[in-house]
Amino acid sequence: MEYEFEGRTEKEAVDKAALELGLTKDDFDVEILETQRQGLFKKGYVRIKVHTTGPGKGRGGESDASDERDEAGVDRYGQAIFGEPEAKNEFERNMINFLEGLIERMGYDGKVSVLFREEYKIGFKIDSEFSSILIGKKGKNLDAVQLLANIYAGRQGREDIRVILDSENYRIRREESLVRLAYTVADRVRENRSSVLLEPMNPFDRRLIHTTLNDIADVETKSEGEGLYKRVRVYYRGMR
Repeated sequence: MEYEFEGRTEKEAVDKAALELGLTKDDFDVEILETQRQGLFKKGYVRIKVHTTGPGKGRGGESDASDERDEAGVDRYGQAIFGEPEAKNEFERNMINFLEGLIERMGYDGKVSVLFREEYKIGFKIDSEFSSILIGKKGKNLDAVQLLANIYAGRQGREDIRVILDSENYRIRREESLVRLAYTVADRVRENRSSVLLEPMNPFDRRLIHTTLNDIADVETKSEGEGLYKRVRVYYRGMR
């Protein structure tokens, strides 16, 4: 399910979403649609879209899954645990078998292990000599496999957990690249007093651009387009 909220800051908008939906902040994903800094004749605001599996998921509900997470060694305070790559329960074993089988059906060899564990998030790492192909251009192949992994996790009765896939530390390298891109584009926009439309990005990448530029004077951002892969427009403050 999707909802939209506005606030003077990202934190205010997220807090409002959590209050109105009766969820904690870890129970939903946030996509920033637009940011606008406060000006002399206008108020600043942030508009977000919230993606959630619906009420009753996550911390508020009671289920046997919480016991399973404790047995898996997940920190009950939500801190990520690294360095334990072997599957610790049936769900993790099923996920690893599913991912390795999917990669094999794609025509490649690959070994999957647990990268990290959080209370409502789990990461898997793909080791393969074909990592560049599995990642794909701008990570689109990796995103597609990750989407299938999350669908499979839901069919395993784990709609409350989000699956993250990585290979060759692509996610970290991509994040660093996007931050550099955001600052470079912001400098160009401020110098030319113009706007720049970036390439289509997934929700996580778009949010990183919005958040990076949120506190930079004279620069505002807005997501444009439809579907999963939207584009972020970075523009000089005062123009549309």
